[in-house]
Amino acid sequence: MDASVFLIAPASPDPIYRQIVEQVRRFVAAGQIRVGEGLPSVREMAEHHAVNPMTVSRAYSQLEAEGVLVRRRGVGMVVAEARGAGLTAEERLRLLEPRLRDVIREAGDLGLAAGPVCERLHALFLTPVAV
Repeated sequence: MDASVFLIAPASPDPIYRQIVEQVRRFVAAGQIRVGEGLPSVREMAEHHAVNPMTVSRAYSQLEAEGVLVRRRGVGMVVAEARGAGLTAEERLRLLEPRLRDVIREAGDLGLAAGPVCERLHALFLTPVAV
């Protein structure tokens, strides 16, 4: 996996290490990173995104403690063996909840009702994402 796949938003209120952790969780849950597949090295991630290597290391360490990643000598961090048959659709939706709650909070701050926000989300969901 290449470091450019990760989207780091330095201006985000979420700490950078948490952005990395959440993206790795989503990639693994969606099968975009498979069991045994390696992640970019700490140095590669830090250089590509111009962040402190300790930030990347913190994210990887947290994911290792959670059992999402394992450290392989000579290879680096790889996705750990899957526990069970993978995540259900409901469990994957739960991974998305914190971001959805942020959207709800921001929509409320902007005085937007749920209906138009849901309609816009649906329209955006159907629009292909440019990479």
